Formats: sequence, structure tokens, C-alpha cells
Amino acid sequence: MAQAPKKKAAMIVTATKDRNLPMEKIRNIGIIAHIDAGKTTTTERILFETGKTYKQGSVDEGTTATDWMEQERERGITIVSAAITTFWDLQSPSSVENGHYRVNIIDTPGHIDFTAEVERSLRVLDGAVMVFDGRTGVESQSETVWRQADRYHVPRICVLNKLNLIGADFEGSLASIKERLGANAFPVALPMGIEHELHGVVDLIKMKAYTYAGVEDNKLKEEEIPADMLEMAKDYRNKLIEAVAEYDDEVLGKYLDGKELDEADIKRAIRKGVIAVKFFPIFGGDNRTATVQLLLDGVVESLPSPADIPPAKGENPKTQP
Repeated sequence: MAQAPKKKAAMIVTATKDRNLPMEKIRNIGIIAHIDAGKTTTTERILFETGKTYKQGSVDEGTTATDWMEQERERGITIVSAAITTFWDLQSPSSVENGHYRVNIIDTPGHIDFTAEVERSLRVLDGAVMVFDGRTGVESQSETVWRQADRYHVPRICVLNKLNLIGADFEGSLASIKERLGANAFPVALPMGIEHELHGVVDLIKMKAYTYAGVEDNKLKEEEIPADMLEMAKDYRNKLIEAVAEYDDEVLGKYLDGKELDEADIKRAIRKGVIAVKFFPIFGGDNRTATVQLLLDGVVESLPSPADIPPAKGENPKTQP
């Protein structure tokens, strides 16, 4: 009997990209999480949004680009870390970091049995994206990989994922990150709605809204924040500024003097806090265009390049005790 053909992973687009980029335009990141938080799906969406793949792969169908082992595709879990490269063009009027970026991604396992694989990856990463399930917040393996990242002093940005699903709890998940991990974490992107009513995100730095319906040709369309969310967004933005002002002397001076801070000020303070591993911005939403494109902007604007990382120090076991 003829066997049914196996499903293929989403095809990788092989268009030539400029690889001769300065070190400042490179990001070496890992995607880390508890199992089933949506880590591999986030990686797949990043590849799709950056044009690396023409179709988003599915964990359930065994068609993801990074789960290449047959056992991974059969079981729907990541067993070994997988590396892949993509590119992202940052176009932000308020950013001095605009331009073409190379993003090297390591998709790591989320299952506790393979935690050593995660630790091995963290040793070589310049930064990481920590994915949390927005229904449960911090889970057991979330805490484990977070402590591992602390051990290797890895800067992180966070995603509260799956806020479109039944049982999603943005506030509760946010509280669990702060309380269980002791992290100075705060949202930079708020979900518009929850569960089946989730329809976009609010960028607290730009104070603009991006709805899923407003995406045209894979590009986000800026909209004004809905009136029923405006006061909440202003309150969150003020608390965000308060949380990051201390990481930049100029921003702190403006804040204490009661002066208005612009987008560039806030982004600069966030970047310094992230690189110092003292602040962890959170993007709330799910794996759709608006959330993931804001996340990609966050990766290149907030996470360090290899030039920002101090040189590694080695020891010779034959000459040093």
C-alpha cells in the first residue's frame, strides 16, 4: 500500500540578503519558555513576518521550520535547539536604530527533560525573548529557564501570549511575573480586548493602537487609541516611565523636573535597563501580525548587539586553580 506523502515544513524563502552588516546591526537571541507557551509558534510567526517563510508552519501539523527531527514533528515538542537567521527592517521615526538588521534565532526546548539544552544555548546568547502563556503566567519551567538566564546575565524581553484564548488573564499573568520571578517587568504593549474579543494592541511608547483588521500588505496601520482605553493607556504609560527613568540620567532629570518625555527618551531608557538586566518590557497579545511586529521592533531596539556585550573571560585549568 502506498504511503501518504509526509507534510513538508513551511518553505524557506531564499532571497539573497546583505550579510555584511556591522556588528551593531546583529541580534543573537533565543526564544525560551515553559512547554506549550507558544514558543515555537512565536518563532514561526517571526519567520513569516520577516519574509523568511511564505507560510507559517504549524506545530500540530509537524510543518515548523525549527522542529526538524521526526520525533519532534510526531510529538509536537521541541527536543533540541535549532538555529535560524532572518532579517528585519526597522522603520521608526523616533528611533536612532533604524535600518536593516540580522536576527539570529535559537528556538529552545520547553520541556523540563531538555532543560540542559536550554542552558547550553543561554551561554552563547546576547538576549532572549521569554514567552509566557497568558492564561497561566509563570509556570514551573518558566521559573527554571528564567533563573538560568539570570545565571548567565542574559537580557530579556517578554511576551504574554495566547491572550485570545478562553481563560486568558493579562493582569494575573503580569502579577505572577513580578511576584514569582521578582522581575522589574512592565508592559510596553497592551492587549485591546481579551479572549475572543482581542483585536489589537496599544503601543504605550507611541501611544498608538494597531488592530488586526488594520493590517494591509503585512504592514501595520497606526490608529488612535479607542476612547474607552485611553485613560488606562495613559496610566500604564506614566507607570512605565516611572519604572525606566532611573536607567538614563537625562531621562531621570526630565522626569524629576516634570518635563514631557518623547518616544526616543523612553526607548533609550528601556534599552539601558534591558541591557543591564534590570528591566524587562512585556508585549501583551498573541501570535498575530500586530503583536509580533511590535515584538520585532523591541528585539532590535531594546536587546543588545554583540558590541554591547562585554568580552567573555576564560580560564586555563592548567595554570589557574
